[in-house]
Amino acid sequence: MQEIIEAAAESDWRTPDPDNTLYMEIDSAAPDSGRVIIELAPTFAPEHVGNVRTFAREGYWDGMAIKRSQDNFVVQWGDPRGEDEEGKPLGSAKAKLPAEFSRASKGLDFHALPDPDGWAAEVGFAAGFPAGRDTGEGLAWMAHCYGTVGAGRNIEADSSDGSELYVVIGQSPRQLDRNITVVGRVIEGMELLSVLPRGSGPLGFYEDPAQYVPIRSIRLASEVPEAERSLLQVMRTDTALFDELVEARRNRRDDFYKRPAGHIDLCNVPIPTRQGNPQAL
Repeated sequence: MQEIIEAAAESDWRTPDPDNTLYMEIDSAAPDSGRVIIELAPTFAPEHVGNVRTFAREGYWDGMAIKRSQDNFVVQWGDPRGEDEEGKPLGSAKAKLPAEFSRASKGLDFHALPDPDGWAAEVGFAAGFPAGRDTGEGLAWMAHCYGTVGAGRNIEADSSDGSELYVVIGQSPRQLDRNITVVGRVIEGMELLSVLPRGSGPLGFYEDPAQYVPIRSIRLASEVPEAERSLLQVMRTDTALFDELVEARRNRRDDFYKRPAGHIDLCNVPIPTRQGNPQAL
């Protein structure tokens, strides 16, 4: 795989749109402080991404905290006040959003994997994100892979507003596909989230507010001075080189592997990143 990545041309890489990129600055115990970079997915959840952009521009999450870390599942952040307390006003964001669990697959450039999947008729990549689609219903959706960012909700399907977000840190909970709105994917900094202490309360919530992991800020990259931006590029998922990378992962033939698997799970396909070329940004 490394040889394939090193052979990639400039055209095999893309630079995430700064208007669809979040910089989440967390302040946990050293050396775990740092920047988590999230690429948003307006192709799949335009209404929720619109709210997320508004929250970031207006500093909604600044000073809030990661309040949940459930082993082999998710970390979650948002307003730490309980349901019986008055939460922080949403500002200019919309208070009511539709559920955006899936979208029409028609018109979506879908780059399919060759193997069957237990959760969808077909899986692959669309707009650079791991996704599934049902050819009968004509729907497509983002998959809950490691690093996926979703919008927490209550029982009602349309009860999320994008203010409570979570990141998958465990084995891909694909049962959540088409049950929760997915707004994006972490493309750098997962190690800062996956090592956080697990909460001892129900569902991994921290029982003691002293355990909360402070969020210094969550900003859109486009709102950050260029000198402070991360020069990050992501490998395109719609190229012949990416197909070659998938096959190398699907049928590993290095000295360690004695029997190629002949199969790959959607969430086991890596999407490489690299430090970007400043001239390309």
